[in-house]
Amino acid sequence: MSGGGRHRRRIRIAIPTAAAALAAAVAAAVLMSPADAATPLPQPTVKPATTSPTLSELEKRVAGAVAGDDTAGKTSQSSYSSSTTSSSGTSTGTVDAKVIGGTDTSITTAPWMAQLWYYDDRGTTDESDDLGFFCGGAVVAPTKILTAAHCVKGYNWKAHGAIVTNTAQLPTTDDAGNTDLHGGTVSGVWRQWNHSSYNATTIDNDIAVLTLPNPVTAKPIRITTSGDTASYAAGTQAKVYGWGRTSSTSQDISETLKSATLPIQSDTTCTGAFGSHFVKGHMVCAGEPATGSDEGTVSACNGDSGGPLVVNNRIVGVVSWGVEDCVAEGAYSVFSKVSTYVGATYPRIDDTNLNGDHRADLWLRQDSNNEGFEKDSKGTSFGARISWGSFSGYNLVLQTDLNRDGYQDLVVRRSSDGAVFWLHYIPSTGKWGTNRIFDNWKTRTRTVAPGDVTGDYLPDLLSVDSGGYLWIYPGKGNGTFSTRVKVGSGWNQYNSLRGHGDFTGDGKADLIARSKSNSYVYLYKGTGKAGTGAFSSRIKVRTWSGYNAFDATGDVTGDGKADFLARTPGGTLYLYPGTGKATSEIFATRINVGTGFQRYDIFG
Repeated sequence: MSGGGRHRRRIRIAIPTAAAALAAAVAAAVLMSPADAATPLPQPTVKPATTSPTLSELEKRVAGAVAGDDTAGKTSQSSYSSSTTSSSGTSTGTVDAKVIGGTDTSITTAPWMAQLWYYDDRGTTDESDDLGFFCGGAVVAPTKILTAAHCVKGYNWKAHGAIVTNTAQLPTTDDAGNTDLHGGTVSGVWRQWNHSSYNATTIDNDIAVLTLPNPVTAKPIRITTSGDTASYAAGTQAKVYGWGRTSSTSQDISETLKSATLPIQSDTTCTGAFGSHFVKGHMVCAGEPATGSDEGTVSACNGDSGGPLVVNNRIVGVVSWGVEDCVAEGAYSVFSKVSTYVGATYPRIDDTNLNGDHRADLWLRQDSNNEGFEKDSKGTSFGARISWGSFSGYNLVLQTDLNRDGYQDLVVRRSSDGAVFWLHYIPSTGKWGTNRIFDNWKTRTRTVAPGDVTGDYLPDLLSVDSGGYLWIYPGKGNGTFSTRVKVGSGWNQYNSLRGHGDFTGDGKADLIARSKSNSYVYLYKGTGKAGTGAFSSRIKVRTWSGYNAFDATGDVTGDGKADFLARTPGGTLYLYPGTGKATSEIFATRINVGTGFQRYDIFG
């Protein structure tokens, strides 16, 4: 195949696949009863602030990256010059961020694979200063790509990145500069996140998430859970996927997607091969010991960086690094250990908020005129109010993202008859759609939108009926729900039930409840299961007698941990930053985030 551009397609370090394109939901028509007509549905007056580059611009980025031969994550020479020793005692050469051996794999077998193309045209006539490279990745939600931090840190993916999905072939360009995506779709990047403790020298904490401006149609793959140990048992068969080098003697990467089966190795074996370069708990290595040549070696290699290591249809590792040329005798492929990073990563996979950054925002309604407002988080304070228009006639507003399109939705309940509606932004029209999702919820005492409770990566709703029974309404990811599941009784003992996200750092949605009788505050830790086992036994974490309103909107501070908000009768609002601990130390010292909040009667 012709690669076009300045160079033959050669990549030294990382190469994932990227994500594409626009999927827009169409709001279902709502038949209005006389009660509907008497109480107009809210018409939000705001639009999410995101833009996507044109198709021609994205194709230009892909073509530039195809022609490039730069290295993602390259830092100082010393970062890669530390020699290591294999289990046989021979030198394995310099440590290098980076899969050989393997078979062609169709996109139907790995529909979640993504190609990440980065091209920064420095604007000079000399093309040698342009930056172009490739990494691999995996679609883990309709707008989320999991990849390696060394593919992300230090680069402006919004300005220079393009993600291609739905194809097993790498793009090609002809002499006229036309780009053929071979049936794939291309998308820009809206936001980027890499682990805050990523170390470019040691390639530690090498995990990142890219957020796309619009959902892709590629079927997502789930990441493993924080409590997964079975997947990492020595001898477990795992599969790695990528477009990386297929030979130690050539820098050319593969034109087609390949996969290889690698056995998981024990931490002891990995440490024996790599010494202090291997960080137990943060990394996992896999494969049989390399033979010293292509023959007999099956390994990840340059161009596979950021791609997934999969066990039982879940990502357990992200291609991180290996030895130079990938086949040094006794060496293995090294991956970021995903189970360790669930607490930090999952909030970024499920982090929609009102203004589109990585911090959860506050939605509230003023009681004097029923006007709704957005107040964007600044980390430990909130910005000026932004009007959402009238929400008269409604007594419940919750932030969520029922269709996982990356835009924050609202679930609202009408006061007159208890009908519940889903308000969701439709990018293709620039308008808000409204779907009626439940009837006769007037007597429901508590309703919560905590995120994914059942462990299927799809947002759910919880509701307590007049008899005190808590029900889970499992979301289908499209604004509809499966048959409700009973959790248990006795939930009317609480005068507040809130939750949005993960308070304990295990990647599972939790609940915070306050008792009517004594103001004790309890944590109900999510298990990722449905029914009576959805939550662990409650843990008392506080006594809060001085507050009359609460809110949980997710990660307000932006540190990856769910936070909590509490208001005094005098109108002072306090932020309780989450610590990620499932104990009485679940929250850090409270922070005063403002006064005058007594004027609001709904916190969403």
